[in-house]
Amino acid sequence: MAQTPTVPVTATGAVDPENAPTPPGFSLSPTPLTPPPAGPRHLKFRHLHTDKDLDVVYWDNGRYVWDALQAVNQHLADFRTLEVHPIDVRLLDILFTLQAATGSEEPYRIVSAFRSAATNEMLADQSAATNAGTSQVAKKSQHMEGKAIDMRLNDVSLTGLRDAALALKGGGVGYYPDSGFIHVDIGPVRTWQGT
Repeated sequence: MAQTPTVPVTATGAVDPENAPTPPGFSLSPTPLTPPPAGPRHLKFRHLHTDKDLDVVYWDNGRYVWDALQAVNQHLADFRTLEVHPIDVRLLDILFTLQAATGSEEPYRIVSAFRSAATNEMLADQSAATNAGTSQVAKKSQHMEGKAIDMRLNDVSLTGLRDAALALKGGGVGYYPDSGFIHVDIGPVRTWQGT
């Protein structure tokens, strides 16, 4: 029976750069926040546009689980173009840590994850058309690099989720109360509010 390929990490949980096979375009940098809780890292997703569910352990026994990461990439692909792109593991670690911090047992409800350039441009145009010419979609969105996700947890208030994400200081946090989601990314620590 073939063993699932994994990515080696050091004792502190950082990826071991000397032994890590890194395909082109696949980031395995250490998470820029307090390390995730000890033990296996488990995430559940429900994609709101495809109605598909995913339940994976993406990190176990000190390593990222390759097959699980590939399943995440497929699940969080651009549902409009079907383009698949690697999701940065730092984003997954933020989601795992955030779920532990909130005590949620619900799957993440996914509004948007990876976006192709074509999808991002289309969404920017739509946003500008409905917001008096001002788009709420960044031209160089972190979504286009697999480094951002728009989501919610049904058992955590949106403001509670936003506040917990801000407390992690792991990247950007956007709050979209009218649309019912928050945005998290692994860019610089910053915050904003949209609709």
